[in-house]
Amino acid sequence: MNVKPTRIRRPGASYDIRVVGERRRSLRDLYHGLLGLSWTATIAVIVGTFLVANAAFACAYSVVGGVAHLAPGSFSDAFFFSVQTMGTIGYGAMYPESFGANVLVVAEAIIGFTSLALATGLIFAKFSRPTARVIFTREAVICPVNGVPALMFRLGNERGNQIVDTQIRVVMVRTERTSEGVKFYRSVDLKLARDRALSLSRSWSVMHSIDAESPLYHLTPETLLQQEVEIEVMAVGLDDTSMQVVHASHIYFANQILWGARHADVMSEADDGTLVLDLRKFHDTEPTDPIARLSLPGVIGLT
Repeated sequence: MNVKPTRIRRPGASYDIRVVGERRRSLRDLYHGLLGLSWTATIAVIVGTFLVANAAFACAYSVVGGVAHLAPGSFSDAFFFSVQTMGTIGYGAMYPESFGANVLVVAEAIIGFTSLALATGLIFAKFSRPTARVIFTREAVICPVNGVPALMFRLGNERGNQIVDTQIRVVMVRTERTSEGVKFYRSVDLKLARDRALSLSRSWSVMHSIDAESPLYHLTPETLLQQEVEIEVMAVGLDDTSMQVVHASHIYFANQILWGARHADVMSEADDGTLVLDLRKFHDTEPTDPIARLSLPGVIGLT
């Protein structure tokens, strides 16, 4: 059992999860872990592994000997001979003469083409892995819509393609205490006015009406903070370019929910009738009438 604390960053979250007592990961998880690394880290791992392996074989060649034209005690010559062997270059200036050196060459050749196959597969998998560039507004808002308060946020596709048949789910997570005094986290689905779009291109506003059936009914900004409310969002669709399923997720915390505000319009019509999409306003918000003025039953303090 691994007792060393580890940290897991949640997508779209501004905090880490500290995991204690995690079981040791087997080598079967190494490939999955490498896929999750950034390109810079992946290249660094490949280059570092290549250099370390060649340095190890260079030490072995220096100890065993038997390599023609290898200067006695020269680590650099042994290292460059190892690189030529692992890379199947073979200039011919240095070559194995003894049985021990030939055994090392065979071992290095096996490790070399195996490592090359693994590195090639890893790079290909990272290139072919479907990803989405979906952006979410910095804050969610609660504003009146047709006289009913609604939780709203906006998401958009930063690529020029379309995400076909996009489906979105929104879950509210909050802390509760049972009658026995036990604290636990409850997840509740939020019903959306529209949870599916034929295609996601640039912008889509998601809305949840706060009516009597809503888990947000009766809540105030203070109770949202007290209950450590989080709004978790997941969008899934089909990339029309790669024809593969992609997804994106985001989390809004209680302090990222603006009360009595709405997102600014990003779509307008020019004088010549052309529709203009101003993405510079994607995150902008503007105040609305305080929701408390609507005098809706059960909705108090929404200012």
